[in-house]
Order: sequence, then structure tokens, then C-alpha cells
Amino acid sequence: MKPKKKLKLVFLLIFLVQLSFGQEITVTGNVTDESGLPLPGVSVFVKNTTNGTETNFDGNFSINTKAGEILVFSYVGMLKQEIVASNKKLNVKMTEDTEVLEGVVVTALGIKREKQAVGYAISEVKSEALEQRSEGDIGRVLNGKASGVLINQTSGLSGSGTNIVIRGLNSITGSNQPLFIVDGVQFSSDTNTNGDFVDGNSGSSRFLDLDPNNIESVNVLKGLAAATLYGSLGRNGVILITTKSSSTNKGPKKNEVTITQSYFNNEIASLPDYQNKFGNGFDQSYGLFFSNWGPGFYQDGLGGWGDPNSGIASDATIAHPYDRASLADAFPEFSGARLPWKPYDNVKDFFRTGHVSNTSVNFSGTSDDGKVSYNANYGHLNDIGFTPGNELTRNNIGIGGRAILSNKFTISGTFNYSRTDFITPPVAASQGSGVVGDGSSIFGDVFYTPRSIDLMGMPFQNPLTGGSVYYRSDNGIQNPRWTAANSYSKQITNRVFGNTAIQYSFNENLNLIYRVGLDFYTERNEVAQNRGGVTGNPLGSYRTFDNNRTIWDHNLVLNGDYDLTEKIGMTFNLGATSNRRTYDRQGVNSENQLVFGVLRHFNFTEQSPIQFYEEQNIIGLYGQAEIDYNNYVYLTLAGRNDWVSNLINNSIFYPSASLSFIPTKAFNGITSDNGLNFLKLRAGYGTSAGFPEGYPTSSILRLNSRTFLNGSEPVPGITSATELGNPDLKPERYDEVEIGFETKFLKNRVSLDVSYYNRNTKNLITDRPLPASTGFLFTQTNIGRVQGTGYEIDLGIDLVKNDNSGGFNWSINGNFTQNETEVKELTSDSQIIVYSGFTNLGNAAIVGQPLGVIVGNAIQRDENGNYVVNSIGNYIEDPNLSVLGDPNPDWVLNVGNTIKYKNFNFNFLISYVHGGDIYSETIATLLGRGLTTDTENRLNTFILPGVNESGGVNDFQINASGYYFDNLFSGPDEMRIFDASVIRLQEISLGYEIPKKWLEKTFFGGLSFTLSGNNLWYEAINTPKGVNFDPNVAGTGVGNGRGFDYLNGPSSRRYGFSVKASF
Repeated sequence: MKPKKKLKLVFLLIFLVQLSFGQEITVTGNVTDESGLPLPGVSVFVKNTTNGTETNFDGNFSINTKAGEILVFSYVGMLKQEIVASNKKLNVKMTEDTEVLEGVVVTALGIKREKQAVGYAISEVKSEALEQRSEGDIGRVLNGKASGVLINQTSGLSGSGTNIVIRGLNSITGSNQPLFIVDGVQFSSDTNTNGDFVDGNSGSSRFLDLDPNNIESVNVLKGLAAATLYGSLGRNGVILITTKSSSTNKGPKKNEVTITQSYFNNEIASLPDYQNKFGNGFDQSYGLFFSNWGPGFYQDGLGGWGDPNSGIASDATIAHPYDRASLADAFPEFSGARLPWKPYDNVKDFFRTGHVSNTSVNFSGTSDDGKVSYNANYGHLNDIGFTPGNELTRNNIGIGGRAILSNKFTISGTFNYSRTDFITPPVAASQGSGVVGDGSSIFGDVFYTPRSIDLMGMPFQNPLTGGSVYYRSDNGIQNPRWTAANSYSKQITNRVFGNTAIQYSFNENLNLIYRVGLDFYTERNEVAQNRGGVTGNPLGSYRTFDNNRTIWDHNLVLNGDYDLTEKIGMTFNLGATSNRRTYDRQGVNSENQLVFGVLRHFNFTEQSPIQFYEEQNIIGLYGQAEIDYNNYVYLTLAGRNDWVSNLINNSIFYPSASLSFIPTKAFNGITSDNGLNFLKLRAGYGTSAGFPEGYPTSSILRLNSRTFLNGSEPVPGITSATELGNPDLKPERYDEVEIGFETKFLKNRVSLDVSYYNRNTKNLITDRPLPASTGFLFTQTNIGRVQGTGYEIDLGIDLVKNDNSGGFNWSINGNFTQNETEVKELTSDSQIIVYSGFTNLGNAAIVGQPLGVIVGNAIQRDENGNYVVNSIGNYIEDPNLSVLGDPNPDWVLNVGNTIKYKNFNFNFLISYVHGGDIYSETIATLLGRGLTTDTENRLNTFILPGVNESGGVNDFQINASGYYFDNLFSGPDEMRIFDASVIRLQEISLGYEIPKKWLEKTFFGGLSFTLSGNNLWYEAINTPKGVNFDPNVAGTGVGNGRGFDYLNGPSSRRYGFSVKASF
């Protein structure tokens, strides 16, 4: 060919290529995952343009572009792919981004980030660890599944409150409970009590309104650097909950229905091991009035009833307790009646086997083009407790969806409704036989019952008056069966919560989101007791009131994600929030019942109003910027400024910074398959503040319900409040430094996450008493500083890993928590501040001591530290307040095991709490009254260690009742302090999933069966064995008090089965 012709052909070829590259074409194709399943919702866009689309339900896409342009395919958790556009149909297979440690996590304000970029600790709990559980309380379901999180229940009653603390206590009077965020908006987790802990009737924690079966995932933000964007609301950590209604996860099925049905037994777990050798009386002498220090149920021998005892006949019978003059008209059938002198299994028979039924139905699906997705669910829980009169019923309805309206606009939202009905008998603080305050205690009276009393065989109610009758001649103890039948605390809660979000995408790098959320509930409370009781109000009481909580949460945020250079990227978030909260309580309290059994206000002679209203609005501006270098260095800077409505000095700014560095990406040659696979170093600094509730900076007036006449004109009565306003009051300030690392090695079979933090709280707020001459009782003031330090460790080990489908696999996941919060400064007049419990027995702040130490009356000591014993061999009480113990555990360890083989899976979670002290009236009552097997040996004598009042070594012998009753039960508070270390089988389950191939010709998409149990075994290793005491109890209710047990209630043991089917 001639050179000129060759040259012409070359130019022609170049021209045609250039023409083809500029030509408009339609590119079609299909996107799948690694297993070949179609991926709906994959983002497909032309690089450096706003031209984009998403794959439909079948993974197909179609986009108009120019030949030769670069198409970018991106999907959460997958590696981005870039492919040159052409007329050829594209088949794209997405692969997981294995270099991202645990993928993507949800952070503050719902922002999703790669975990490798986060410079602070986050714990994530997936739905598999939440579903099909016997507990309907999400707080209790989370127990043991996240490091740094300490969870205690107020009792084992179904629906009772739950106390959650992250990284220890930080405040004395302010809340230490974490912030709950559900689907991006604040969710109130209040525990609205029906009275203080002394009078009992603690209500449910309002996160009980959530259905664990409808939760997709839980992320726990533990540090201040993680929670800065939430401002003061996030100071105690944040629990981020994504419900299935809000989840945008997509699967291979267009529409799916999942039904889960569970059924469990609910039994008392901490039933004491009662002795059956001795009955009523004292010092081996019979007497109905006394507890269980009487003669034995055997006739002959020392301590037997035949040694002689007045009241026990030769045929081993006693007079019927109701054979007395005061009950002659009510119970003539018992005149002259006798009862056998024998033990009864009265306490065990009082309790019942409760039942839990839990139904969950979930509908989910997407449209053909993948642009519309929805999720709807219904849940029903009926939890009948092991205690008579205790029941919980909850119904949940939720619906959510997401719609891509165009390339620019996306709208999403959720709507949830719940109704929670909770009823319980009263559980006032008790010390055995009666109560501390004005309420009633079903547990205080039933656990006190002597072994010779036929609790279940005797009438509990006077047929003439309706009043309580029991075995004592003075009727001085309220019959627990009467309590269960005639008194109750009830809550009926109707709740609506949800959100709507609108997103406008300017381009692939920049979008604007506005989200508005509403959380509203009305909690109807009813607390009642008929006349005829012994404790509480013997003339009857009836109280009804409504708690109404409303939260409006608005958030506007601009999100950007840019590549500044080939190696430097930047993301940012700029936003504004408004959080308006109102709380309104209104009701009536009535006393002195006229007609027994009629529990209505008109049937009581005295009424008084219950009214309280509080409102707070917090406006916030925030910003966050993340700069990354080459995907191995990430620097995040954030800040927020809050303006709060109820303080004079109402503006405060919170900065934070965090750094994440990944050496395994930065340096070549430090990784190997059998060595180090991944290493991330992180550090963070965060700040926050705690604003007091109410209106503490101004003195306020109260409008009374009574009015007076001035001539003919009514004049309302106005009184000053009991609190003097303090215009100089400052918010509590928090700052925290956190460092840690995350690593994987041995082919990613071992993972380790370690955190250390140091947190300071200054300007602590407390109530300072004022002299009566001021006209006020107290004022709020700033008093000092506390410092909290701690370690959190999460370890995962694939002990046996088999890549073959159905092979044997065994993985272990454990978490370790150690925290100590110490009081560093107190600037008030007092060097000891008792902030919870009683003034002479409670939790206190003392310089140099852990925050919350238990203070009370100790055993008196001489100058050498020896205990001092009085002339009759009992300990002498020191009248001054002393530190008795530290309720904070030394450390907590949780170890979970998952074993899988073929279609079977076996899981169990063991929890161990080491250290921490508890003041226990349960132990004191059971031992002090001679009820458990610990007290069976009545022939023993005791010599208490110490010196007598003259300084000599004590050698005075006392008998068993003297030791247990006069010292342990009635002696100094120090005698009732016990070590709360406990090991527990928290959860265990065995599941089986029907193989998919067996279901191919059925209408089932999946079918599985699970046997499971909760709290099936525990051992409080340093408490008396016969008491069977469970120290997981918050005796002073949900709040800042800890380490106290006032016979608040035993724990529960649950076991049963679940069936899960999808269609």
C-alpha cells in the first residue's frame, strides 16, 4: 500500500474513534453480588457528573451517557468499581471491601462511616443477638453484649425498670442514663416512678415500648468524641437504634413476610433455700409473734418441741392463728381449731410459673425498579410474671419506607405506635415485716413468712371488713396474698414516634437532608390500695395521674464528600438542630376510703391535686469535617454550640477531635496471612455539658389550688417554692481523652479492640440545704470535680473455622470492662454529700473516694481499729457516718460462644461481675429471721471478733439468734454489706434451620426452630449459699443510687422455644 493511502487510513481511524467517544449511547447491564444474586439499589453514575441511576430489584440498570465515559458502581460495604461505557451489555459483580474493619458503622446523627475512619470506640449489636429473646426489654436484652455498658434491673418483675450506665457515673444529681436515638431522632427513655423508692411502685423504663424483634441493629457510642454532635444530650453516651421499619437493607427477594412466635416459662430464679427444721418463736421457745427461732419440728432432743413448750400440744398441734377474740365473728369456723406443727412450703407455693408469649410479623419489599422500599411490622407481647398480680402486655405497630423520587429527591420516614400495659403489686422498700416508708411490700412480707405458717391454706381477708388477716395476734403484718389482691400499681402507655426525612442531592458529592421527628407518649398511672391494710395507708388510698412527654426534634444538615486530590479526601457535615421537650403531669391523690372495694375518687374523703409542668428547648449548631490521606490517616474535627432555654447563661460550645491511623495500609511488608492482618491506632478528645432540669436559676412562685375571698372577689393563693434560684449556676462540664487500637491477625481469625479513657466532670451540681430563715429549703450550686478512668476490651476468636458450607465452626467473643470514678474536689461546706438513699444510709460523694460509696453506721472501733463489743456480746454502733463499701464493680467480663455445625447453632453467654458491694436487706431478713439453711445449726455459739468496752479481748458467747437477729439483722449497717461478685449463665440457645433445598417445593422461604433460656444459673460467690441472693438489683430504683437491696424482688429465670418462618 502506498504511504499516502496508509496515512489517510490512520487519520480516518482516529476520526472514527473520536466520533465514537463523543456519541450518545445507552448503557445497560446487571449487577450482582459475589454469589450471583442481583443487587438492587446499587448507585451507577458517570464519573465527575450528576448523571446517575440505581439498579432495580433484579439488579438491572440503564443509563444514557457518552461512549468512553467512566461509569462508577458503588454500594454500601462493597468495593467501588469503575468501567468504561460502551454499547456492550455490562455484567458487574460487586465484591466486599474486606479491608474495612467490620464494614460501615452508624455514628452520631445517623451518619454512616467506615469503621476504619472512626477515632473512637463503638460497639455494635446485630439483630441476631436481639431477636427471639425471652425478655421484652431492649435494655435487658443488651446486657453483656457491649463493653463499657453496665445494666441493672430494679427487680425480676415483668416490666420493671432497668438502669443503664455507660462508662460509670459522671454526675451526682443529673441523669447518668444514656441518650436513646431511634431511627435518627431522640427517643425518651424516662422511668417515671409512681413514688420514691421508699414507697415503692417504680414504673417501667420507657424504652420498654420498643420491640426487640423490630430492631435491625444497635450501635453504642460510649465516648464524648463520638457523641459531640448530640451536644449535652449525648454526655452519658448514646444508644443508636435502627429499626427494621427504617432499615434500607435490601435482599434478593422482592417481597418477604417473616413471622416469629416464641413461648417461654417465667419462673422465680432466686428462691431461697429455706430450712424446714424450726418454726415460730425465739430462742427455741414457741411464739406466733416471733419469726423462725422457735422449737424444732421434731419432738425429742435439744431444741425439739417436746422440750417442753407452751402452745404446742402433745399431738404436735398448735392453736389456729385465727382462733382469737378479734376474729371470732369473722371466722367462727376456727374457734378451737388446731393446726399441725410442721413446715410448709409457703413461699415457693406463693409464687407461680408465669408465661411469655411473643409474636412478631414483618412485611418488607421493594418495587420492581428498586426505587421504593417498605417495611411494616406488628408485635404482640404478653408477659405474665411469676409474682401474683404482675403482668405486662405490649402491642407494637410500625411502618417505614423510602422512595427515590428523582435523581435529586429522596424521601423516607417511619411511623410507630405502641401500647404498653403494666401492672404490679407494690414493692416498697422493706426490712422484713413491714416497710420503711408509707407503701406496701409484697416481697418484704412473703419472704419473712415463718416455716410453720400455712400461708396458702389460711384465709387472707376478713370476710366482714375486707381487711388483711394474718398469723400475728396483733395483725401486725400485712398478708402478702391480701397485698396481691387489694393493691396494685398500673401503667397504661400509648406512644407515637417516628420521623420524616427529605434528601436533596445537588450532585454525587453534596446533599442536604431535613429530618423532623416526634416522640409523644401519655402514661396513665393508677396506684391503689383498699382500706384494711396494715402498712401504707390503712384507710385506703387511690392515686391517678397522667405523664405526658413530647419531644419535637428537627435537624437540617448539609453533607459533602469530596476527593481533594488523588490521595486526600474530605467529608463534612454542617447542620442545625432544635430539640423541644415538654413534660406534663396531672392527677389526683385520694385517701380515706368509704366503701371497701370501690376504687374511685368519689369513694374517698380527701383529695389533693398532682400537677407538674416542665419545658426545655435546646437549639444547636454543629459541624464536623473528616480529612483522610490515602485511606490510612483520618482526622476528624467537630464542634457544636448549644443554647438552652432554662438557664441565664445559656450558651455553651463543645469541641472534639479524633484521629485514626492504619499502619497496615501505610507500610508495606508488616502484614502476613499468619501474622498481623490489620492494625488501627486511634485517639479522641471530646467535651460536653450537663444542664439541670427545671428552672434552678430563678426563684418561682406556685399557684395553689385553694382560693380566698377578698370581699366578693376570689383571690388565688400563691406561695414561694422551696428552692432558691441561683443565677450564678453553671452547667456541669465534661471532657474526655480516649485512646485505643483495633487489630486482626492469624488470617483475621483473632480480633482485638482496646480502649482507655480519662473523663473529668467539673462544676458538679447538687442541692445545698439552706437555713429556714431564708424562706427556702435548698438551692442548687456547683461543688466540685470527679474523674473517671477505665479500660474496655473486646476480643473475638474463631477457635475453629471451616470454610466449607455446613462445616464445624466455633467462635468466641468476649468483652471486658473496668471503670473507676473518683471524687477529686468538693468545694461545698460539707466534705461528704449523701445524694441517694437516706441521710444516714446512702450513696455519697467524698473526696478521694469512688463516687457513690455506701455510707452508714459502722461497727465502733477502738484506737487500734478493733471492733468493740458490748456487755451482752453484740457489736456497738458508731453513730458517725462511715464508708461501708463501694458498689461499683472492680471489673466485668462477658464471654459468648457460638458453635455451628451444618444447620445447627449453639450459643451461650457467660457473665462475671467481680467486686462491688451491696447493702442487702434480703440477706439480713432471711438470716436474721432464721429462715434459710444457713441458720439450721442452732446449737452453735458465736464469739464476735473484737474487744469489749474495757479493751479486753471479747470472749462473750452468744447463740445463733443473737448473732443473726441482734447483729446481722438489727445491728450496725456494716453488718449488712456483702460482696456482689456473681457469675451467671446470661443466655443459652440451641437452634436448627431447615435446609433450603427441603423448602423448595413449599411456600416457606426459611424455617428455623430455637430453644433458649435466660438467667438459668448464677452464683453470687461471696454471699450466704442458702439465701440464693441475686445481686443484680437496683434497690433505689432507676437513677444514681446503686448498691442497695430492700427486698425489692427476686430475679426471674426464663426458658422456652421460638419458631421463625419466612415466606
